[in-house]
Amino acid sequence: MFRNDRGLRAVVVEQGESEQGESEQGESFGLLTRDHLEFMLTGRLGYGRALNTRRTASELLPAVGSSMAADLDLQSAAQAVLERPEYERYQDLLVLSATGPRIVTVSDIFAAVSAQFRHASLHDPLTGLPNRRMLEEHCPDIGASAGLPGVGILFIDLDDFKSVNDTYGHRTGDAVLTEFARRLARSAGNHGSLMRLGGDEFAVLLTDVDEDSAFAVAAGILDSLEEPFALDGCELHISATIGLALGVDIIAEDMLAGPEVLLRHADGAMLRAKQEGKRRIGRIGPCQEPAPFARQAHIRRRLSSAVDDSALTLQYQPVLDLATGEDAGVEALLRWDDREIGPVAPDEFIPLAEHTGEIRRIGAWVLDQACAQSRSWIDAGTPRNIAVNVSPVQFAGGTLPSEIRAALDRHGIPARMLEIEITEGTAIVDVPSVASQLRELIDMGLGVALDDYGSAYSSLAMLRVLPLTTLKIDKAFIRDIDSEPHTATIVRGLIQTLNAMGVRVTAEGVERQEQLNILRDLGCDTAQGYLISRPLAPSEFRMVIERH
Repeated sequence: MFRNDRGLRAVVVEQGESEQGESEQGESFGLLTRDHLEFMLTGRLGYGRALNTRRTASELLPAVGSSMAADLDLQSAAQAVLERPEYERYQDLLVLSATGPRIVTVSDIFAAVSAQFRHASLHDPLTGLPNRRMLEEHCPDIGASAGLPGVGILFIDLDDFKSVNDTYGHRTGDAVLTEFARRLARSAGNHGSLMRLGGDEFAVLLTDVDEDSAFAVAAGILDSLEEPFALDGCELHISATIGLALGVDIIAEDMLAGPEVLLRHADGAMLRAKQEGKRRIGRIGPCQEPAPFARQAHIRRRLSSAVDDSALTLQYQPVLDLATGEDAGVEALLRWDDREIGPVAPDEFIPLAEHTGEIRRIGAWVLDQACAQSRSWIDAGTPRNIAVNVSPVQFAGGTLPSEIRAALDRHGIPARMLEIEITEGTAIVDVPSVASQLRELIDMGLGVALDDYGSAYSSLAMLRVLPLTTLKIDKAFIRDIDSEPHTATIVRGLIQTLNAMGVRVTAEGVERQEQLNILRDLGCDTAQGYLISRPLAPSEFRMVIERH
């Protein structure tokens, strides 16, 4: 069969009695692949064909089972693949179900795991609604000079919801949020897309609406709360305050075009309505521009002088080795304190610097300062590995490896003491070029980490094409790892997959001891977060961080 059909990859072999796999009907099956058959017929000494030519197909089946049940969950299926011998790890698999056997590829399984991880990163695990990241990726753009007609956002905040959790417990609070999500779906109907922004905050992205119809949707949401929530024999009366922003009202620079403009307007409208007494709909019109937009414009004007004014500094956040409890190095974190604006958060100015291209000059400054600090620690007898964040924009010219080599040589720093973290603030446009530069850095002796995995543009496919030594799991997953079993399962599968690939795993945003304990049990290599240490100025460092 294989000789006559060169496109044939594998055949399902029905057996009388076998341990390969058995369907619900009692039939037993095994999977004979072309690769395994050629291996058996070749043999180590070349006698395979003579020894096996009279054997049946069922006698040539591999000793290790290639079958799995159709109802096996994806994480377990991926783990089963990783546990196969190396020479069989990437061969096709036989899936057994009530309808009969079928063949799947290993790539199909890991693509499904990637899709599951991607779905989890874009949806709220409690209500199943899209989250804020989904809004940022899929909201229609708002024009640079004028808003988009027909588009609006409702920002919904449940009033005094903290008292529900405090009085009745988080289980009841979660039940209220889930029920409210259902009522929200009924109220919005076909007018918009729903999302949970976090906590007791929800949003509805409206399309094909004017002011009257947008207000009608918002009023319908308030009306849906007139009926009390019946939970565990109690009737809970919940109200909400809603902020409304319409695309036709928005006039902002192109940097701020997109969902953030509408969301900030709607958030401001909601806060104003809260101040006026709650249980109402607030609206900030086009002539009442909130302060954040003026601040963004000021940041853009001041950004180009940040390096020259010596307004930038680096702080260093320790990383903990979970196996030994020892200091595993530090991550350099950029801070900006402008003489006119005051402190500016990285989340405010990094995206703007990427947008304008100023990130290249800032990135070069960060690299030089980190190498200088490394030299200082080496001279003091307290050497520490330093991780430096690099934007995908910095790879655009193809010269980043030479720039890093020059900085290392300038300060006399061994390459092994520096790690480059690829930040996901901007999508990697030229993946082959970035992969080539990362390989050059690894060959130089540097570490290479993918930062904020599980957010923005990262996926399992990225792990296949980018050479990496470390992956950092985004704090959005770590936050719920001790309260959401589904999240812990995803993280476990990711750690196991990466360990099999020889990639180290760092957990970001660790704030509770329970999170740290779970990560240690899951085999995570290193962790960082406020539980371990806040970012420190060099003068604040001690030789050994507190053990956990």
